[in-house]
Amino acid sequence: MGNNMQFLLSGLSIGGVYALVALGFSMMWSVARAANFTHGDIFMLGGVLTVAMFAAGLPLWAAAPLALVIAMVAAAAIERFLVRPFNKEANAIGWMLTTIAIGVMIESFATATYGPLPRPLPSPLAAEPIFVAGAGVFPQELLLPAVAVLAMLALYVFQRYTRTGQAIRAVATNRVAAGLMGIDADRITMFVFAAAGGLGALAGLLIAPVIQATTTMGLLIGLKSFMIAIISGITNPAGVVAVAIAFGVAERFIEGYLSTSARDAFGFTLMILVLLAFPQGIFGRKEVSKV
Repeated sequence: MGNNMQFLLSGLSIGGVYALVALGFSMMWSVARAANFTHGDIFMLGGVLTVAMFAAGLPLWAAAPLALVIAMVAAAAIERFLVRPFNKEANAIGWMLTTIAIGVMIESFATATYGPLPRPLPSPLAAEPIFVAGAGVFPQELLLPAVAVLAMLALYVFQRYTRTGQAIRAVATNRVAAGLMGIDADRITMFVFAAAGGLGALAGLLIAPVIQATTTMGLLIGLKSFMIAIISGITNPAGVVAVAIAFGVAERFIEGYLSTSARDAFGFTLMILVLLAFPQGIFGRKEVSKV
């Protein structure tokens, strides 16, 4: 019983990380039919920049928001200069190649300046574990799935009840029609990429006190989160969060009862099987183009 509860709680934690990063992929894809493949590195920047600025003497309450702002600006710049120019045609893939390349550059530069070793980020919520049914967990870990669900609800409310949110929905529905209605689709897209970067960086910041921040922490998280977004139906935020949390829990049970290598093999095998059964994703809908 204790082991199962431990796997469940730790799975909820990593599932929350996947959910926040995958939610960013969902937002980007909805408005641009493209994604920022440096998103895993933006996640990494949230933790690494906070640790670096805190170590330089900046208080945590200032370092954390500043790291989020820097990550959001970086995500917006990547959309403007590396995605938009290469995404002018329906089947263009230049944005994929350029963002992968810049992701490698970001990780290399971060490793050269920050160092290759993981470094801790102090947090009062990661100082003492709490125990639930014999399983120990830091409150910091339980914060992650809660923040993911709140982010999903906040996104729904924002898109439903604010002018900018309604503009985002319009661009996601029909970019050309939104432009004819006076909506600056390019500006909306850049805003969404920045917001998605903020969510990814927030996930990196929140998990850093638990796993310690390292410059390589974003690669696998970014890849798995994109996979989760795809298999859940990438334009369905609620489905993305639900699948991400379930996936995190399933991973921890596979790791606990089998091995770490089996965990990763399970995840990518599951992606293939789900896409064979649901080509549009579990919660996705078939898109019909009218010409």
